[in-house]
Amino acid sequence: QGLVRGLPKLKFKKDHLCSACAMGKSKKKSHKPKSKDTNQEKLYLLHMDLCGPMRVKSVNGKKYILVIVDDYSRFTWVKCLRSKDEALNFIIKFLKKIQVRLKVPVLRIRTDNGTEFVNQTLREYYGQVGISHETSFARSP
Repeated sequence: QGLVRGLPKLKFKKDHLCSACAMGKSKKKSHKPKSKDTNQEKLYLLHMDLCGPMRVKSVNGKKYILVIVDDYSRFTWVKCLRSKDEALNFIIKFLKKIQVRLKVPVLRIRTDNGTEFVNQTLREYYGQVGISHETSFARSP
């Protein structure tokens, strides 16, 4: 359009997209949809993770957050804790309570390898009630 003096006008015969522009315009692929035949009922698989310590404590002095997600319904429970040590007792109480309330057994639990999830007490409890415990690497989806 002749906006700058001294520079020739550029003419493109085709739509041209340089590699830097292509990279800048690219979008991350979404995850594949879950197959329909897995986790067909509530509480079949629960995901658990512990976040913290948070830089700022809550009003009650709690600085850890335990998150539990039902894979089937995506229903999420959140519990604030003062320390990691509280997670063990809460998990056992939670599992007992939720199975009684919903009248459905928890069959599988998936967590990272944190010591709050991988320990002898929970291993024994899972063995007694027939829960399969799976672990994944920390900071992975």
